[in-house]
Amino acid sequence: MSYLIFSITCSVIVSVLLKITRQNHVDIKQAIAFNYVMAISLTWFFLNPKLPSANALISTEQPWLIYLALGVLLPSIFLAMSRAVETAGIVRSDAAQRLSLFIPILASFTIFAEAISSPRIISLAVAFIALFCLLHKPQQKQSHSQHAAVFLLLVWIGYGVIDVLFKQMAKMGTTFSSGLFITFSLAGLLMFLYLFLQRSRFNLRSLIAGLILGTFNFGNILFYIRAHQSFSDNPTLVFTTMNIGVISLGTIIGALVFKERISRLNALGILLAICAVLMLYLWALKT
Repeated sequence: MSYLIFSITCSVIVSVLLKITRQNHVDIKQAIAFNYVMAISLTWFFLNPKLPSANALISTEQPWLIYLALGVLLPSIFLAMSRAVETAGIVRSDAAQRLSLFIPILASFTIFAEAISSPRIISLAVAFIALFCLLHKPQQKQSHSQHAAVFLLLVWIGYGVIDVLFKQMAKMGTTFSSGLFITFSLAGLLMFLYLFLQRSRFNLRSLIAGLILGTFNFGNILFYIRAHQSFSDNPTLVFTTMNIGVISLGTIIGALVFKERISRLNALGILLAICAVLMLYLWALKT
């Protein structure tokens, strides 16, 4: 369970950093690019990945589809989330990201063949009620353009698919470190290619912000994969705890640090979220 706690903490710190960077006029695209430079470095230093040989690179045994999908999706969804915030607002964008939980939960019972049982169904029902309570915010005037709807849909699908792909990577066992290194390298290459095509002017502030962001983004992904490995037979626990854990802690941090208002419904959501996670965890211990 400690891996999930660490992953949730790192994820919330990433969200806080993204909020701070927007307020300090950091180029978010450059920060995302340099974030992968740090993630690649930390993967190499801490995980010591064994890169495949020249023959292994063209081997069909390498899960290249997963590497390529994550390498493209990670930076693309970062950018889509940024555009969703601009066009649809933070509230709706955050809701789209967290409601992507539907996709990996569906995958748990189909792709990963997790057993369907009454305790799990009840726990998930409580979790989704908690999620809706946590995501409820006062109505604000925001645009409902077609562009906003497209970016929200991309965020919803993208984050859901990424969760499923990381679960697949976790199944690689000890060789996941090389997969993580290749994925980060592809994502970084794609972002820098995008910036060069845009003829971006790099600046020191964005570089530093990106390196800090990359430190916690690496921690978030690493601990998330470790959590899936620890609860390999219970992906629902990991998917659910991660999503509602992030939104619960994010709500608390928003209130304490950024003075955001927590309604009674939001507070109820936090309590229900704790109950849902405890129910899932206790059920996991019994199986």
